[in-house]
Amino acid sequence: MEMWMKITYAILLGMMVLFIWPRAKDMLQNSPKATGSDWKAVLIPLLGVVLFIMLLISMV
Repeated sequence: MEMWMKITYAILLGMMVLFIWPRAKDMLQNSPKATGSDWKAVLIPLLGVVLFIMLLISMV
């Protein structure tokens, strides 16, 4: 890759971080806190995916 392309990508990436950082900081400070039921709602589908992958591996 040419050097000017690397420099351009680095500048664009830096600008992206500068524009996204304040909004991400605000979202982290003002987001609702997770409760026990929220974690259960995440773990049940995740467990289903893990079991499905184990099934696929065992069938090979």
